[in-house]
Amino acid sequence: MDTRTLGTQGLVVSTIGLGCMGMSEFYGAADEGEAIATIHRALDLGVTFLDTADMYGPFTNERLVGRAIKGRRDRVLLATKFGNERRPDGTWVGVNGRPEYVRAACDASLERLGVDVIDLYYQHRVDPTVPIEETVGAMAGLVRAGKVRFLGLSEAAPATIRRAHATHPITALQTEYSLWTRDVEDEILPAVRALGIGFVAYSPLGRGFLTGRFRSPGDLPEGDFRKNSPRFEPANFAKNRELGARVEAIAFRLGVTPGQLALAWVLAQGPGVVPIPGTKRVRYLEENAAAAAITLTPAILAELDAAAPRGATAGARYPESAMRAVNR
Repeated sequence: MDTRTLGTQGLVVSTIGLGCMGMSEFYGAADEGEAIATIHRALDLGVTFLDTADMYGPFTNERLVGRAIKGRRDRVLLATKFGNERRPDGTWVGVNGRPEYVRAACDASLERLGVDVIDLYYQHRVDPTVPIEETVGAMAGLVRAGKVRFLGLSEAAPATIRRAHATHPITALQTEYSLWTRDVEDEILPAVRALGIGFVAYSPLGRGFLTGRFRSPGDLPEGDFRKNSPRFEPANFAKNRELGARVEAIAFRLGVTPGQLALAWVLAQGPGVVPIPGTKRVRYLEENAAAAAITLTPAILAELDAAAPRGATAGARYPESAMRAVNR
């Protein structure tokens, strides 16, 4: 696995990362043994950029990742997030960017992960009630204290990113990006590129839709949060299947899986873009990692652009209440 540089402060990560969220919550039943085996296999393949957050579980995903990397810390670039506050019973509290919460959340994450320092620490969602300068100022204090190496934001608007970056250098912005979520190309990608900030693409497989695994909304397992996603509602699903079928046809012609083609497309969007596909199974991890070796020609990229143009996906990417928390 090759590497890519995020931002201009010196953070080098694997070309493809691993999103760990689904190992603990949101995507149906979890299997801790298989999840840990998946993380170990990822490290063996050179997929060393691991992504988690305190809210996943809640809290259990950080503990799982911590167990998985014990004795392997020197091989890992570890990213986690704070800001989506939940109670241990899973109750949603809200978005919290207060400086005292930033410090407490970091200490709690360090303990759960079993590490002395977090490589990349993100604000998961921007708190509209707290000036971004105050939140990032507290995050900068964590860097000075040696608890965090690099800072990131997630789902922030361009104006917020610029204000944050003026307070302390931001190394990476994490936002959803894939062939079926391309709105970041309008303003967000140009903004981070102008500032020298790296871009981490979460859900680069369109929440699994671009792998071709789902033929109807009924294919989703019980307990899967995608059942409440507007894009998986029956009417939208049918329209989105047309987009998926076009991507699949190109993939089959090239002799790769649809998921590998979707990841290769994200990688082709620039050297500062790093996708973090999530999986909790070794076989999908291996399939995703192999996408790093695929090079797409300009002709294929143009074909994909026509097959999945901006704005072609039916439905919002989150329910209305969650959409209010993104891009602000």
